[in-house]
Amino acid sequence: MRPRPLLLALTASLLFTPLASALSEFGIEGMGVVSTRADEAHATLSSDGRRIIWASNREGGAGGWDLWQASLRENRWMDAQPLALNSAADEVDPFLSSDGRWLYFASNRKGGSSGFDLYRAAVDAEGGFGPAMPLPAPLNSRHDERSPALAGDGALLLASTRPGAAGGWDLWHARRDGDGFAAPAPLQGINSSADETDGSWIGDGRALVFARGGHTGGSRLWLSHCRHGRWATAEPLALSFNTGEGDTRGALVDASKPTELLVSGQARAPRAGGLDLYRMRTPASDGDNDCR
Repeated sequence: MRPRPLLLALTASLLFTPLASALSEFGIEGMGVVSTRADEAHATLSSDGRRIIWASNREGGAGGWDLWQASLRENRWMDAQPLALNSAADEVDPFLSSDGRWLYFASNRKGGSSGFDLYRAAVDAEGGFGPAMPLPAPLNSRHDERSPALAGDGALLLASTRPGAAGGWDLWHARRDGDGFAAPAPLQGINSSADETDGSWIGDGRALVFARGGHTGGSRLWLSHCRHGRWATAEPLALSFNTGEGDTRGALVDASKPTELLVSGQARAPRAGGLDLYRMRTPASDGDNDCR
């Protein structure tokens, strides 16, 4: 029996997000351009929705994991290119500020404090990037720092292996202080004996989505709501391939469409390669915003 025309249209449309999220709970992002046979993770979008930046270990970069970007033309992502600021080391966890002025990311390049550090680069009027500059202490430390994410009020969320929290990778929060940041503090009620990374605020801080690593490898995305000034017990993010046996991470809200969330994972279908980028609805939250 021949497939029905509507089914064919829906299947084909999944190849060309960002329209895919309007059709289903999740759809693959940019098949063949953004999501490829390589591993892709942690996508961030500009507030006008015309640019996407993500981390990939595909060939053609400077080496290891690099940051790549693509442009939206005719409702499709096109012209994937590595960023000029990449190094022979790893560049991961990109995050574009909401005003479009800064790109934050993590790298273990030479010249940092130790291991992975947080960096930012200015975004110029033509969409290019200035030199990568490390964030000052106490944001960077002698330990590892990764996955920077900014709240609407400028507060910074990051993951770090520094002491003072639950151990391993934990999530920390640094409030805005003038042109910089105050000393980071661990997120109470979130961190555990496992590894917590890739934190991202939802709904102006009413909820938090983050990755928690399992003891057997891989990671899973979790969601916690702010209740009366405390983070409530986290529950797995409602996504079909977000299982204890899988590897799902890098959730970030689409700055141009706050009702949509991009995640990295391994669905059975549609699938391009290893870790792919997918879109889903941003979870709703009726929590308060007193946890920041």
